[in-house]
Amino acid sequence: QVQLVESGGGLVQAGGSLRLSCVVSGRAFSTYAMGWFRQAPGKERELVAAISWSGGTTHYADSVKGRFTISRENAKNTVYLQMNSLNAADTAVYYCAADRIPYNNYLSGNKDWGQGTQVTVSS
Repeated sequence: QVQLVESGGGLVQAGGSLRLSCVVSGRAFSTYAMGWFRQAPGKERELVAAISWSGGTTHYADSVKGRFTISRENAKNTVYLQMNSLNAADTAVYYCAADRIPYNNYLSGNKDWGQGTQVTVSS
């Protein structure tokens, strides 16, 4: 059974930084694309950033380009989201996702999810 466990969320002032981590267990990590999504109250879940199975391809939502960085450390079965210059619009529950199809450069519609971690940015 695949498990994704996020950590690193919390309360931060506008302009501050946080680093989210997601540890994956239950299957091979290095051959699957990974991503971070977020959902703010009253809004749909949206893709924030994604990284290919090799780490060679990344994708970011326009709203976070230049501020957020996704990376992966296969030896630790972990994907990270470094978030800088945070603002109130970044307040949301952040979810880690792992593709179920190996060797994808982009996330498919078939994913496993973590339980989410709350990020709150105070202005």
